[in-house]
Amino acid sequence: MAPSATIDENQETVSPTLGLTLPENAVQRLAKGGIDPKSYPTRPAKPEFLDQVYAIRSEYREHVDPGSRADPEKKALLDAASKVIHLTRHIGTELHGVQLAQLSDQQRDELGLLIAERSVVFFRDQDITPQEQKALGEHFGAIEVHPQVPQVPGVPGVTVMWPDLQIKEGGRKANFRQPGGASGWHTDLVHEAQPAGVTHLHNDTVPEYGGDTLWSSGYSAYDKLSPAFRIFLDGKTAVYRSAHKYIDREDPAAGPKFVEREHPLVRVHPATGWKSLWVNRAMTVRIVGLEPKESETILNYLYDVYERNVDIQVRFKWTPKASALWDNRITQHIASWDYEGNEARHGTRVTSLAEKPFFDPNAPTRRQALGLDAK
Repeated sequence: MAPSATIDENQETVSPTLGLTLPENAVQRLAKGGIDPKSYPTRPAKPEFLDQVYAIRSEYREHVDPGSRADPEKKALLDAASKVIHLTRHIGTELHGVQLAQLSDQQRDELGLLIAERSVVFFRDQDITPQEQKALGEHFGAIEVHPQVPQVPGVPGVTVMWPDLQIKEGGRKANFRQPGGASGWHTDLVHEAQPAGVTHLHNDTVPEYGGDTLWSSGYSAYDKLSPAFRIFLDGKTAVYRSAHKYIDREDPAAGPKFVEREHPLVRVHPATGWKSLWVNRAMTVRIVGLEPKESETILNYLYDVYERNVDIQVRFKWTPKASALWDNRITQHIASWDYEGNEARHGTRVTSLAEKPFFDPNAPTRRQALGLDAK
């Protein structure tokens, strides 16, 4: 057997902007954090081989969800807000008058619970440096250092979200019929041994209009299913894959392969205790134990439940310096590329890894827990 290898997640090499001009809001934000825009962005050393990727974060990490220790009424957080707006019945809340960089630990715990209950929470006019964004993320779990995408110099784990750069580096020119960016429904990092929990995306620069992001609720997707179908799915597992492929040292002739891991198809959130359907069209490969056609048919239906039910979705119109924090354990999301690259869009993302997914047959659905089915 060929020797395994590991990579240093903090090792960085300068990545050019490929001739792109960094937006002024981004320049100012980096300067406030003491980061030289001329060295921006950098990139972790890319792994080439499958065993390298499996070795990253391969050891079990104890995870205590901060929402599980929060005040159920969330008074410290909600009383600090000048306005609390629930954007839809089932998903999405916007808080006004709160600065994420100034939250106390108690307020961070309560934010974790609010995200767990409402799936995604929005804040506008945020004054937050990349370092402060990372510090907030560390409260929610171990920070993921992405091995494939640009990073903020000196702040590993703060990923650069710059669609123009991603399109240029990908060597393909996006267009209206083949849009760029994250223009397909997905959930982040499902292939990890302990996949993503809370993700915080801060966009310092956005188009005047267009470029919205949509989220869909896994709680409500599960609630949309018939009780008999829920029973059929409960306890089953599926195979989830990475977004990128790597070479298998043991079988290089087979070509690049995805990282794959097996997780529950229905999982339970540790803070709310509610069941959530956990699939996505981009990275759920198959249901374990079913014939390929059976698995394909069922998964396509489940994808449609997430993607086609607009009453369990929320659409957020970005403004400069806005932040969105969502829970990957209970959502899918998609970005609209309707602005077609005609205006700049730039931000940074921090993703906190959570627990190993688990299923509890005695857990309630969201509607059962909130008494909504009795109405």
